[in-house]
Amino acid sequence: MNVLRVSKWTIAMFVLPCLIIYVSLVFVPILVSLYSGLLDWNGIGDSTFVGLKNFHTLLFADPVFWPSVRRTLMFAVFSMSEIPIALGVAILLNRFIKKPNFLVSSYFLPVILSVVIIGQLWKTIYNPAAMGGMLNQVLDMLNLHSWTRSWLTEPKIAMYSLYFVALWQYLGYHTLIQFTGIQNIPADIYEAARIDGAEGLKADWHITFPMNIPIFKISIVLAFIGSLQAFDMVMVMTAGGPAHATDVISTHMYNMSFLSMKYGYGSAIAAFLVGVCLIATIIINYVFNRLERRFS
Repeated sequence: MNVLRVSKWTIAMFVLPCLIIYVSLVFVPILVSLYSGLLDWNGIGDSTFVGLKNFHTLLFADPVFWPSVRRTLMFAVFSMSEIPIALGVAILLNRFIKKPNFLVSSYFLPVILSVVIIGQLWKTIYNPAAMGGMLNQVLDMLNLHSWTRSWLTEPKIAMYSLYFVALWQYLGYHTLIQFTGIQNIPADIYEAARIDGAEGLKADWHITFPMNIPIFKISIVLAFIGSLQAFDMVMVMTAGGPAHATDVISTHMYNMSFLSMKYGYGSAIAAFLVGVCLIATIIINYVFNRLERRFS
Protein backbone atom coordinates (compact mmCIF):
# COMPACT_ATOMS: atom_id res chain seq x y z
CA MET A 1 0.00 0.00 0.00
CA ASN A 2 2.86 2.36 0.75
CA VAL A 3 4.31 1.71 -2.70
CA LEU A 4 0.91 2.35 -4.27
CA ARG A 5 0.51 5.57 -2.27
CA VAL A 6 3.93 6.79 -3.34
CA SER A 7 3.08 5.92 -6.93
CA LYS A 8 -0.11 8.02 -6.79
CA TRP A 9 1.78 10.98 -5.35
CA THR A 10 4.40 10.61 -8.07
CA ILE A 11 1.71 10.61 -10.76
CA ALA A 12 0.07 13.66 -9.16
CA MET A 13 3.37 15.56 -9.14
CA PHE A 14 3.81 14.98 -12.87
CA VAL A 15 0.18 15.74 -13.75
CA LEU A 16 -0.23 18.82 -11.54
CA PRO A 17 1.92 21.27 -13.59
CA CYS A 18 0.06 20.39 -16.82
CA LEU A 19 -3.27 20.59 -15.01
CA ILE A 20 -2.45 24.04 -13.63
CA ILE A 21 -1.43 25.29 -17.08
CA TYR A 22 -4.57 23.80 -18.68
CA VAL A 23 -6.89 25.34 -16.07
CA SER A 24 -5.10 28.69 -16.35
CA LEU A 25 -5.33 28.80 -20.15
CA VAL A 26 -8.84 27.32 -20.58
CA PHE A 27 -11.11 27.54 -17.55
CA VAL A 28 -9.86 30.81 -16.06
CA PRO A 29 -10.39 32.78 -19.33
CA ILE A 30 -13.90 31.28 -19.62
CA LEU A 31 -14.75 32.45 -16.10
CA VAL A 32 -13.25 35.87 -16.80
CA SER A 33 -15.35 36.16 -19.98
CA LEU A 34 -18.49 35.20 -18.05
CA TYR A 35 -17.79 37.87 -15.47
CA SER A 36 -16.87 40.48 -18.10
CA GLY A 37 -20.19 39.76 -19.82
CA LEU A 38 -21.90 41.20 -16.73
CA LEU A 39 -20.11 44.54 -17.11
CA ASP A 40 -20.56 47.69 -19.16
CA TRP A 41 -16.90 48.12 -20.07
CA ASN A 42 -14.86 49.35 -22.98
CA GLY A 43 -11.89 47.13 -22.05
CA ILE A 44 -9.70 50.01 -20.86
CA GLY A 45 -11.43 52.39 -18.44
CA ASP A 46 -13.70 51.86 -15.47
CA SER A 47 -16.41 49.23 -15.65
CA THR A 48 -20.00 49.22 -14.41
CA PHE A 49 -21.80 46.08 -13.26
CA VAL A 50 -25.02 45.72 -15.28
CA GLY A 51 -25.95 42.11 -14.50
CA LEU A 52 -27.67 40.28 -17.35
CA LYS A 53 -28.32 43.40 -19.43
CA ASN A 54 -25.73 42.46 -22.06
CA PHE A 55 -27.23 38.99 -22.44
CA HIS A 56 -30.76 40.44 -22.68
CA THR A 57 -29.64 42.87 -25.39
CA LEU A 58 -27.80 40.06 -27.16
CA LEU A 59 -30.78 37.72 -27.26
CA PHE A 60 -33.62 40.19 -27.82
CA ALA A 61 -32.35 43.50 -29.23
CA ASP A 62 -29.33 42.82 -31.45
CA PRO A 63 -30.38 42.68 -35.14
CA VAL A 64 -27.03 41.20 -36.21
CA PHE A 65 -26.67 38.46 -33.59
CA TRP A 66 -29.28 35.85 -34.54
CA PRO A 67 -28.50 36.01 -38.29
CA SER A 68 -24.84 35.49 -37.38
CA VAL A 69 -25.83 32.47 -35.25
CA ARG A 70 -27.80 31.03 -38.17
CA ARG A 71 -24.85 31.49 -40.54
CA THR A 72 -22.47 29.92 -38.00
CA LEU A 73 -24.69 26.86 -37.60
CA MET A 74 -24.98 26.57 -41.38
CA PHE A 75 -21.20 26.77 -41.54
CA ALA A 76 -21.05 23.87 -39.08
CA VAL A 77 -23.59 21.82 -41.06
CA PHE A 78 -21.67 22.33 -44.32
CA SER A 79 -18.41 21.41 -42.57
CA MET A 80 -19.89 18.19 -41.16
CA SER A 81 -21.32 17.28 -44.54
CA GLU A 82 -17.81 16.81 -45.91
CA ILE A 83 -16.99 14.07 -43.37
CA PRO A 84 -18.93 11.34 -45.28
CA ILE A 85 -17.22 12.57 -48.45
CA ALA A 86 -13.83 12.32 -46.73
CA LEU A 87 -14.69 8.81 -45.53
CA GLY A 88 -15.67 7.80 -49.08
CA VAL A 89 -12.43 9.19 -50.51
CA ALA A 90 -10.43 7.40 -47.81
CA ILE A 91 -12.18 4.10 -48.60
CA LEU A 92 -11.48 4.48 -52.32
CA LEU A 93 -7.82 5.33 -51.70
CA ASN A 94 -7.39 2.38 -49.36
CA ARG A 95 -9.09 -0.05 -51.74
CA PHE A 96 -7.90 0.94 -55.21
CA ILE A 97 -4.59 2.78 -54.77
CA LYS A 98 -1.58 0.61 -53.91
CA LYS A 99 0.53 3.47 -52.53
CA PRO A 100 -1.96 6.19 -51.55
CA ASN A 101 0.33 8.17 -49.22
CA PHE A 102 1.27 10.67 -51.94
CA LEU A 103 -2.39 11.37 -52.79
CA VAL A 104 -3.33 11.70 -49.13
CA SER A 105 -0.46 14.17 -48.64
CA SER A 106 -1.62 16.12 -51.71
CA TYR A 107 -5.15 16.37 -50.32
CA PHE A 108 -3.68 17.54 -47.01
CA LEU A 109 -1.66 20.36 -48.60
CA PRO A 110 -4.35 23.10 -48.30
CA VAL A 111 -4.51 22.49 -44.54
CA ILE A 112 -0.87 23.49 -43.98
CA LEU A 113 -1.21 26.69 -46.02
CA SER A 114 -1.82 29.92 -44.16
CA VAL A 115 -5.45 31.00 -44.02
CA VAL A 116 -4.35 34.42 -45.27
CA ILE A 117 -2.82 32.82 -48.37
CA ILE A 118 -5.93 30.72 -48.99
CA GLY A 119 -8.20 33.72 -48.46
CA GLN A 120 -6.26 35.88 -50.90
CA LEU A 121 -6.10 33.02 -53.42
CA TRP A 122 -9.86 32.49 -53.39
CA LYS A 123 -10.58 36.22 -53.41
CA THR A 124 -8.67 36.33 -56.68
CA ILE A 125 -10.60 33.32 -58.00
CA TYR A 126 -13.93 34.88 -57.00
CA ASN A 127 -13.14 38.30 -58.50
CA PRO A 128 -15.33 39.52 -61.38
CA ALA A 129 -14.04 38.51 -64.81
CA ALA A 130 -13.04 42.12 -65.55
CA MET A 131 -10.68 41.97 -62.57
CA GLY A 132 -9.11 38.66 -63.58
CA GLY A 133 -11.38 36.37 -61.59
CA MET A 134 -10.67 32.84 -62.80
CA LEU A 135 -14.07 31.36 -61.91
CA ASN A 136 -16.06 33.88 -63.92
CA GLN A 137 -13.60 33.64 -66.81
CA VAL A 138 -14.05 29.86 -66.95
CA LEU A 139 -17.84 30.29 -66.90
CA ASP A 140 -17.58 32.78 -69.76
CA MET A 141 -15.44 30.35 -71.74
CA LEU A 142 -18.13 27.68 -71.26
CA ASN A 143 -20.82 30.14 -72.43
CA LEU A 144 -22.39 30.09 -68.98
CA HIS A 145 -22.58 33.87 -68.77
CA SER A 146 -25.73 33.79 -66.66
CA TRP A 147 -23.85 31.90 -63.95
CA THR A 148 -21.23 34.60 -63.43
CA ARG A 149 -21.57 36.47 -60.15
CA SER A 150 -19.86 38.89 -57.85
CA TRP A 151 -19.30 35.97 -55.53
CA LEU A 152 -18.16 37.86 -52.46
CA THR A 153 -20.24 41.02 -52.78
CA GLU A 154 -23.72 39.61 -53.39
CA PRO A 155 -25.34 39.11 -49.96
CA LYS A 156 -27.34 36.03 -50.99
CA ILE A 157 -24.36 34.00 -52.20
CA ALA A 158 -21.33 35.44 -50.38
CA MET A 159 -21.68 33.09 -47.42
CA TYR A 160 -22.02 30.04 -49.66
CA SER A 161 -18.80 31.06 -51.37
CA LEU A 162 -17.08 30.96 -47.99
CA TYR A 163 -18.62 27.58 -47.20
CA PHE A 164 -17.08 26.11 -50.34
CA VAL A 165 -13.61 27.44 -49.49
CA ALA A 166 -13.82 25.86 -46.04
CA LEU A 167 -14.88 22.54 -47.58
CA TRP A 168 -11.99 22.69 -50.04
CA GLN A 169 -9.45 23.53 -47.34
CA TYR A 170 -10.35 20.85 -44.79
CA LEU A 171 -11.42 17.93 -46.98
CA GLY A 172 -7.85 16.60 -47.02
CA TYR A 173 -7.57 16.99 -43.25
CA HIS A 174 -10.59 14.79 -42.59
CA THR A 175 -9.60 12.39 -45.37
CA LEU A 176 -6.27 11.84 -43.60
CA ILE A 177 -8.05 11.20 -40.27
CA GLN A 178 -10.49 8.72 -41.83
CA PHE A 179 -7.75 7.04 -43.89
CA THR A 180 -5.67 6.48 -40.75
CA GLY A 181 -8.67 4.96 -38.99
CA ILE A 182 -9.40 2.61 -41.90
CA GLN A 183 -5.80 1.43 -42.07
CA ASN A 184 -5.98 0.45 -38.39
CA ILE A 185 -8.83 -2.00 -39.09
CA PRO A 186 -7.31 -5.53 -39.16
CA ALA A 187 -7.22 -7.04 -42.64
CA ASP A 188 -8.27 -10.42 -41.19
CA ILE A 189 -11.76 -9.05 -40.59
CA TYR A 190 -12.17 -8.17 -44.27
CA GLU A 191 -10.82 -11.57 -45.32
CA ALA A 192 -13.33 -13.34 -43.06
CA ALA A 193 -16.13 -11.17 -44.43
CA ARG A 194 -15.04 -11.94 -48.00
CA ILE A 195 -15.35 -15.64 -47.28
CA ASP A 196 -18.90 -15.02 -46.08
CA GLY A 197 -19.68 -13.08 -49.25
CA ALA A 198 -19.43 -9.54 -47.89
CA GLU A 199 -17.43 -7.31 -50.24
CA GLY A 200 -17.52 -3.76 -51.54
CA LEU A 201 -20.27 -1.54 -50.14
CA LYS A 202 -21.62 -4.36 -47.99
CA ALA A 203 -18.27 -4.74 -46.24
CA ASP A 204 -18.00 -0.97 -45.85
CA TRP A 205 -21.43 -0.77 -44.22
CA HIS A 206 -20.95 -3.72 -41.86
CA ILE A 207 -17.22 -3.38 -41.12
CA THR A 208 -15.56 -0.12 -42.18
CA PHE A 209 -18.14 2.33 -40.88
CA PRO A 210 -18.95 0.56 -37.55
CA MET A 211 -15.27 0.09 -36.69
CA ASN A 212 -14.46 3.63 -37.75
CA ILE A 213 -17.23 5.32 -35.71
CA PRO A 214 -14.82 6.65 -33.01
CA ILE A 215 -12.65 8.23 -35.71
CA PHE A 216 -15.75 9.52 -37.51
CA LYS A 217 -16.85 11.15 -34.26
CA ILE A 218 -13.49 12.89 -33.88
CA SER A 219 -13.87 14.43 -37.35
CA ILE A 220 -17.46 15.50 -36.62
CA VAL A 221 -16.47 17.18 -33.34
CA LEU A 222 -13.47 18.92 -34.90
CA ALA A 223 -15.52 20.13 -37.88
CA PHE A 224 -18.44 21.34 -35.78
CA ILE A 225 -16.47 23.10 -33.06
CA GLY A 226 -14.01 24.54 -35.58
CA SER A 227 -16.88 25.96 -37.64
CA LEU A 228 -18.48 27.56 -34.59
CA GLN A 229 -15.19 29.37 -34.02
CA ALA A 230 -14.73 30.34 -37.67
CA PHE A 231 -13.09 33.75 -37.83
CA ASP A 232 -9.87 34.08 -39.81
CA MET A 233 -11.16 33.05 -43.23
CA VAL A 234 -14.21 35.30 -42.95
CA MET A 235 -12.11 38.28 -41.88
CA VAL A 236 -9.58 37.78 -44.68
CA MET A 237 -12.13 37.32 -47.48
CA THR A 238 -15.10 39.54 -46.56
CA ALA A 239 -14.57 40.99 -43.05
CA GLY A 240 -18.22 40.18 -42.40
CA GLY A 241 -19.55 42.13 -45.37
CA PRO A 242 -21.34 43.06 -47.46
CA ALA A 243 -23.75 44.67 -44.97
CA HIS A 244 -23.12 41.94 -42.34
CA ALA A 245 -24.13 39.25 -44.86
CA THR A 246 -21.17 37.04 -43.86
CA ASP A 247 -20.95 37.92 -40.18
CA VAL A 248 -20.60 34.86 -37.94
CA ILE A 249 -20.59 34.77 -34.14
CA SER A 250 -16.83 35.23 -33.81
CA THR A 251 -16.63 38.17 -36.23
CA HIS A 252 -19.59 39.85 -34.51
CA MET A 253 -17.80 39.34 -31.19
CA TYR A 254 -14.64 40.91 -32.63
CA ASN A 255 -16.52 43.89 -34.04
CA MET A 256 -18.30 44.56 -30.76
CA SER A 257 -15.22 44.08 -28.57
CA PHE A 258 -12.50 45.84 -30.54
CA LEU A 259 -14.16 48.09 -33.12
CA SER A 260 -17.19 49.30 -31.15
CA MET A 261 -15.22 49.13 -27.86
CA LYS A 262 -18.02 47.23 -26.10
CA TYR A 263 -15.80 44.70 -24.39
CA GLY A 264 -18.44 43.61 -21.90
CA TYR A 265 -20.93 42.98 -24.67
CA GLY A 266 -18.32 41.09 -26.69
CA SER A 267 -17.61 38.94 -23.63
CA ALA A 268 -21.30 38.09 -23.44
CA ILE A 269 -21.12 36.89 -27.06
CA ALA A 270 -18.02 34.84 -26.18
CA ALA A 271 -19.85 33.25 -23.24
CA PHE A 272 -22.75 32.36 -25.52
CA LEU A 273 -20.33 30.77 -28.01
CA VAL A 274 -18.68 28.68 -25.27
CA GLY A 275 -22.11 27.47 -24.17
CA VAL A 276 -23.05 26.46 -27.71
CA CYS A 277 -19.76 24.55 -28.10
CA LEU A 278 -20.35 22.65 -24.85
CA ILE A 279 -23.94 21.77 -25.75
CA ALA A 280 -22.93 20.69 -29.26
CA THR A 281 -20.16 18.45 -27.90
CA ILE A 282 -22.56 16.78 -25.44
CA ILE A 283 -25.14 16.15 -28.18
CA ILE A 284 -22.56 14.74 -30.61
CA ASN A 285 -21.13 12.43 -27.95
CA TYR A 286 -24.63 11.22 -27.05
CA VAL A 287 -25.53 10.50 -30.69
CA PHE A 288 -22.32 8.62 -31.40
CA ASN A 289 -22.53 6.63 -28.18
CA ARG A 290 -25.95 5.45 -29.37
CA LEU A 291 -24.46 4.58 -32.77
CA GLU A 292 -21.61 2.61 -31.19
CA ARG A 293 -24.07 0.60 -29.09
CA ARG A 294 -26.22 -0.06 -32.16
CA PHE A 295 -23.35 -1.39 -34.28
CA SER A 296 -21.57 -3.22 -31.49
